[in-house]
Amino acid sequence: EALEVFRRERDRIVLVLLDLTMPNMDGQETFRELRRIKPEVKTILCSGYNEQAAISHFVGKGLAGFLQKPYAYDELLAAVRKVLEPSR
Repeated sequence: EALEVFRRERDRIVLVLLDLTMPNMDGQETFRELRRIKPEVKTILCSGYNEQAAISHFVGKGLAGFLQKPYAYDELLAAVRKVLEPSR
């Protein structure tokens, strides 16, 4: 369902928060599809797994960031700012 929204609204979406573990389609498969639809989309991966384990399958594929779950609002805000305002 989210991929359908992304296809429709791809020109308006600049950032995706993506969980690694989801029903029906995992984070890796979803990330590949997002990048196929819009290669430049910025994606922050969220996971309860440690960062090294979670991002190991995304190395060199353009992942913009990682958030360890559970995370606080200020951590989410900092991650989004870091991705959208790289000069900060």
